Amino acid sequence: MAIELPDDLIELERAAWAEIQAGTLTVETAEKVQAAITAFAAESGQSRLAVETELKKQVRHPETDNGKA
Repeated sequence: MAIELPDDLIELERAAWAEIQAGTLTVETAEKVQAAITAFAAESGQSRLAVETELKKQVRHPETDNGKA
């Protein structure tokens, strides 16, 4: 079952993924994403790893996310 992720977290990961692909990822961007993942995991009662895994799956591999694009 997929974790319902908030739009702001998805947008942070999209920005980080774009930076990774361009070879310009900054520590600041990476820290923002990690902090947001940790905060959402704590609020939702999900494991941080499960949240991060689902987030990366939705952003980096949307074609495998039950038909969502």
